[in-house]
Amino acid sequence: MLLGFLSAGSAVALLACSAWLITRAAEQPPVLYLSVAVVGVRAFALGRAVFRYLERLTGHDAAFRQLGSIRTGLYERLLPSAPDGLGMLRRGDLLARFTRDVDDLQFVMLRAVQPVASALFVLVAAVVGIAFLAPASAGLLALVLVVGVGAAILAERAATARGIRLIAPLRGELQAAVVEHVQSLDVLVAFDGAAASRARIVELGGRLARATRVQSAAVGAGAACMTALGGLAVLASIGGGLPELASGRLDGPAFAVLCLVPLAIAEVAAAIPVGVSAWRAARVSAARVAMAVPATPPAGVATAPALPRELSSGAAAPTVELRDIRASWPTLDDATRPAAVDGVSLRIEPGERVLLRGPSGAGKTTLAHVLVRFLDYEGSYRLDGVEARDLDPGDVRRVVGLVEQRPWLFDESVRQNLLFARDTATDDDLFDALDRVGLADWVRERGGLDAAVGERGTLVSGGQAQRLALARAMLADFPVVVLDEPTANVDPATAERLLDDLLAAAGDRSVLLIMHTTTTPAEIDRVVELDPVASVARA
Repeated sequence: MLLGFLSAGSAVALLACSAWLITRAAEQPPVLYLSVAVVGVRAFALGRAVFRYLERLTGHDAAFRQLGSIRTGLYERLLPSAPDGLGMLRRGDLLARFTRDVDDLQFVMLRAVQPVASALFVLVAAVVGIAFLAPASAGLLALVLVVGVGAAILAERAATARGIRLIAPLRGELQAAVVEHVQSLDVLVAFDGAAASRARIVELGGRLARATRVQSAAVGAGAACMTALGGLAVLASIGGGLPELASGRLDGPAFAVLCLVPLAIAEVAAAIPVGVSAWRAARVSAARVAMAVPATPPAGVATAPALPRELSSGAAAPTVELRDIRASWPTLDDATRPAAVDGVSLRIEPGERVLLRGPSGAGKTTLAHVLVRFLDYEGSYRLDGVEARDLDPGDVRRVVGLVEQRPWLFDESVRQNLLFARDTATDDDLFDALDRVGLADWVRERGGLDAAVGERGTLVSGGQAQRLALARAMLADFPVVVLDEPTANVDPATAERLLDDLLAAAGDRSVLLIMHTTTTPAEIDRVVELDPVASVARA
C-alpha cells in the first residue's frame, strides 16, 4: 500500500512539476531557478515507474501467498466433509469454486483494498496541496471528485449488479455441464443424448458470454465517465483559480498547475469505481466458496484424542457396537432432510462375519458410510467402547475399511492403484494381496503390475474392480472390512465364487457383508435383516 501511494503520488507530482517547469521556462528565467524543477521531473518520472513496478511485484506476491493460504485452508475444510458432505454439489461446480472462485479472491487485495486505499490517500494529499495555491479550486475539485466518483460507482453498480451475481454461478454451471458431458459421453452417445448435452453447454456458454460482456461494457462506461470527470475537474479547478489569477495572488506557473494536476488526480480516482466493482465480484465468489465448506470443522476433528493403540491398524479387530443409529444424507436444507436410517442397533464381535441384508432403499449403504464416518450420526457408535464421534474420522477409517459397490480406480497401472493403500509395499507384497483375492494370474496375463486399468477402471470388469478394491483393503490391513454389494457388478454364476474368494481373503478380520439378495454364503456367522420402513436391524 505504501508503494502504491508513492507510485500514484509520483504521477500527480510529475504532472504538477512538469506544468510548473514548462510554464516557468517560457518566462525565460535564469536556469538556476529551473534546476530544482528539472531534477523533480526526472525523480518523479523514475519514481513513478519504479514504485509502480515494486507495487505490482509486492502486491501480487502478497496476494499469491494469501491465495495459497486460502486454497490450503479450503482443502483442509473440505477433507473432513468428503465425500458425502460434498454430494450436494456437482463435481464441475465444486471444481469451479475451488479454482476460479478462489482465484477471484486475490482481487480483494490487488484491485480493491490496496488501489482504493492508495487512491484515497493520494487524493486527499493532492487536494490539500492545491488548497495552498487556491482554496476555492481545492473546494470545487473535492466536490466534483466526490460527486463524480459516487455517481460512477452507483451507475456501474446498477449496470453490473445482475451480471456480477450471475457470472460466478454460470461459470460453475458451465464447468459442471462440461465435466458431466465428458465423463458420461459413452452413455450420452448410446442413448442419442450427446447433441442435447452439447447444446446445453453452448447455451450456458452464451449466457456466460452475455453476462461477461454486460459487465465489461459497464466497466468501460465507468472508465469513460472517469475520463470525463477529469475534464470537469479541470474546469472546476480553473473556475476556482481564475479570481486568484486576476487579483495577482496567483502567478502563471502556479495557475498552470491548477489546470493540469486535476487530470492526474482523476486518473488516480479512476481506481476507486474499479476497486468497488472488484470487491462486489469477490464477495459473490467468496459466498460460493463459503457454501462449499462447513462454517466450522466437524465436531471432534480439531480436538479429537489420539487413536488408542489397541485400535490401530493391523491390531486385532475391535468390537463394533451401534445403538439407535440415525443418519441422513446431506442436503442444502439440513432442517428438512429425512433420515435414511433410524433406530439401527447392531453388534459385530471381533472376527465375526455378519451379513446385513435388506431391499434397495433400506439404508444399507447409509449405514456403511456411517461406519467409516463419511456421514455424521445420532445415537452411539463405539469401537471397543470408544465413541467414534470422539475420534478423528481419519483414525476411524484406519480401523474400518469400506469396499464400495463401485470402487474408484485411478487412470493408472495396477501397481499405482494398490500402492496408495500402502506406499511401502514391494511387488511381492502386491502380488501376495492379488493372489489372496484371486487376481494374481489375471494380472500376470495382462503384462504384470504395470497393466493399465483405464479411467475409472474402464478396462476391467466389475468383479475385477471389486477384487482390486479388496486387495487394497488387504494392503491397508483394516481390522474391520465393510463389503457393500460386492456382487452387484457380476453375473450370478460368478457371484458365488467371488463371495467365497472375498470372504476367504478377509482372513481373521471382522467383516460386514451388505447385500440385498437372499443368498447366504456358508462363511457367514450371522444374518441381520434391515427393515426399510423403521430402519431396524433384526438378527
